Amino acid sequence: MLKQSLSQKLLQKLSPQQIQFIKLLQMTTIDFEERVEQELLDNPALEKGDDDNDPNSFSASETKSDEFNNESSMNDDFNSEDAYDNDDFDVSEFLTGDDQNASFKMTDDYNDDEPKEMPIAYQQSFYDFLVDQVQANFEEGDDLQLALHIVGNIEEDGYLRRELPAIVNDLAFTENISTTEEHLERILTKIQNFDPPGIGARNLQECLLLQLYKKDYGGNKNLDLAEKIIADHMDAFIKKHYDKIKNVLKISEEELKGALNEITKLNPKPGQSQSQSVSQYIIPDFTVINEDGVLRVVLNSRNAPELKLSHSYSETLQAYDKASTKDKQLKEAVQYIKQKLDGAKWFIDSVKQRQQTLQLTMTAIVSAQKDFFLYGDEMSLKPMILKDIADKIQMDISTISRVANSKYVQTDFGIFPLKYFFSEGIVNESGEEVSNREVKKILSDAIQAESKKKPLTDEALMDLLKEKGYNIARRTVAKYREQLNIPVARLRKEL
Repeated sequence: MLKQSLSQKLLQKLSPQQIQFIKLLQMTTIDFEERVEQELLDNPALEKGDDDNDPNSFSASETKSDEFNNESSMNDDFNSEDAYDNDDFDVSEFLTGDDQNASFKMTDDYNDDEPKEMPIAYQQSFYDFLVDQVQANFEEGDDLQLALHIVGNIEEDGYLRRELPAIVNDLAFTENISTTEEHLERILTKIQNFDPPGIGARNLQECLLLQLYKKDYGGNKNLDLAEKIIADHMDAFIKKHYDKIKNVLKISEEELKGALNEITKLNPKPGQSQSQSVSQYIIPDFTVINEDGVLRVVLNSRNAPELKLSHSYSETLQAYDKASTKDKQLKEAVQYIKQKLDGAKWFIDSVKQRQQTLQLTMTAIVSAQKDFFLYGDEMSLKPMILKDIADKIQMDISTISRVANSKYVQTDFGIFPLKYFFSEGIVNESGEEVSNREVKKILSDAIQAESKKKPLTDEALMDLLKEKGYNIARRTVAKYREQLNIPVARLRKEL
């Protein structure tokens, strides 16, 4: 049985322009530059505004930021099929002759001194380095193909983690080469004599042994003992059970020290010495300048592009507006132009909103952490969470999170990610709320100054913090220690 009924629903939808703004906001400076260039390629109605006196250019300041909050109007623009079917639409909104605001430029308050390109020197790749050695040590034939296949399975850190039986199957199915595990083992042994030492190892133990074998020319007791420790007592060595090793091998502490000294010179990841890594240059999104105690936030100029509407597209609209007869073909062309101009205006407005949000957020962070930006002392950082900044500039927490998770700021004391300035608060003995970074700094300094023969346990660290007025549980000390990437006391012990 069919029934008709009326119902009301309250829905929250993001408009396409809001989605575009969110995507732009979370981009790094480099990604944002690429996105702007891509938009310039995709939308012919958008151009770089190099000429400030262009009468047909468009200033983003003319757009209303309230449009971001007017969801219904934007949804209508995007979703209504009638938007471009109307025979009579006003083209005057796309034609502006204001020379004062001829081009769209974010602000004069940006840093234009940073280099535009970072040269990267050529470096031979790790794989090419191994291939050169294969070609020098194997003659043309099946062995050369097998060696190249094995080298192709060696990972960037220098390890061969693909098992030989699996490689035998790979060769049979992909290259129609029949071989045996024993044959591959002989080829791998030859490859393991290549540089860098330790290459082609299947685990850490084999990697260290290969390096020791290559260093051992005979007569070095320390190397002989190091080989015995790695070969027969690897588990005790990893867990730093040095007393157990001394008892089993019946050696003195001095002999053990000599062997450990040789082991610590080895490289657990031999591939890193030759592998080519793509350099990731951090380009700060902001610069904080200290001008006689007054802090000024400067946005990287790459985040402030100068954009405008296409001059030729504007001329086409002018011609259409003045035309006495408007045939169907001209109307279709103008409707296409209007779509592109709408897209260009929306993109420019999104870029402007991005710049304003970045500036507001960074200014609020600098205001909240003024002492750090003035003096660079980590201990002066105040407890601060995303909500604090969101409330201060009246924006959503998710917006602040997108800014903080992907942006960097250059200060007089180095370059820092924005999330560095956010930390939880801890109440000390005097009732004052301090940042947990202060506690972490105390922990780090205490561990750095400890005796490596008798490192501080988490219990001892807890007592040390209590003496300084921080009443923190042992499990919290362990959590902070792990966040600092510091191992437990037993693994920090040295002879």
